[in-house]
Amino acid sequence: MPVSVRPQNLRPLTSLRFFAALWVVVYHYWPNFQATKPILVDKGVLGVDLFFVLSGFILSHVYLEKVRDGRFDYGAFLWTRLARIYPLHIAIIAGLATLLLSLAFVGIHAGNQVLIWPSLPAQLTLTQAWGLATRGGWNYPSWSISAEWFAYLAFPGFAFAACRLWHRPRLAVGLAAGLVVLAYSLFPVVAGFPLTHASTLWGALRVVPSFALGCALWLVWRADLIQSRGAALALASLSLAALLASVALSLPDAVSILACAGLVLGLGAAARRGSRVLSHPILVHLGEISFALYMISIPWQLVVTTGLQKMHWIDPAHMPLGVWLLMVAGTVPMGALCHHLVERPARAAMRRVQFGKPAPKLRLETAE
Repeated sequence: MPVSVRPQNLRPLTSLRFFAALWVVVYHYWPNFQATKPILVDKGVLGVDLFFVLSGFILSHVYLEKVRDGRFDYGAFLWTRLARIYPLHIAIIAGLATLLLSLAFVGIHAGNQVLIWPSLPAQLTLTQAWGLATRGGWNYPSWSISAEWFAYLAFPGFAFAACRLWHRPRLAVGLAAGLVVLAYSLFPVVAGFPLTHASTLWGALRVVPSFALGCALWLVWRADLIQSRGAALALASLSLAALLASVALSLPDAVSILACAGLVLGLGAAARRGSRVLSHPILVHLGEISFALYMISIPWQLVVTTGLQKMHWIDPAHMPLGVWLLMVAGTVPMGALCHHLVERPARAAMRRVQFGKPAPKLRLETAE
């Protein structure tokens, strides 16, 4: 691949989404295993922050130049993003309600903390991470897409800041990294718990620094500051090592998030230089179904544990390793089914909807 080519499809970053989702799934499933929790598992919440960094990078990759050139349609952008996340979210809510009400009808009461009806309006409006659904319930992982929705609504603000720093990518990354450190340092002082544990109450705030960091990283990627495949792969390898070390040494979460940022930038730069790392079709497909895998993980866990409760020789709170691994592995086919039967068809259907009048274009000038 010529060095001047900027590929639209960054396959290594698609594959990385699968590993981020799996990290979160293992974190959520570990209590069913009841073994001593390794620190790497305990830090599985960082997989969500990695998602947020990736989201900022990829949306910048697709839209920032349109913003700068005055070709950005905010209404179409929001509709496209809603088509990406909303149909599967609604399908899972409907499926959970149907499943649990049907079980209750035959005398099986499961998931008493799931059907929290006062939280349903916030779930339906994707505002459950804005402090509007403090009782939680329903499909717990959906708080993160509520936070993503907040970032989508605020994307013109992120784009304005990025465009003002268009020719200063190093400064952009420095400022975004400083925002990450500041947010993750001050939040525990105010809230009493780490920002990486914020979900339904403060999730909309949690997305901001990581998403901004992803936008700034794309400016570095666009400027082609990493000019060899070897340097890109070295950055990715060192960042992965730094991430593992920061987790093993229990360093502040901000350090781990900055290491995730280096991994994203390194893999993105490697793809630009023609590297095939993490580009195998199987890995790319796993990355493509990662959103569905992530969203179906808690309902799948509920189905498995409810079924095991009827098998008196298996305690769902103390699963044998083999059974637990089967539950983890089961998220892949379940995610694939949701992706191909719900997510993709519904997304395509929504994107075929034509608006009668185009939304006003947004043009942002950049600092030269």
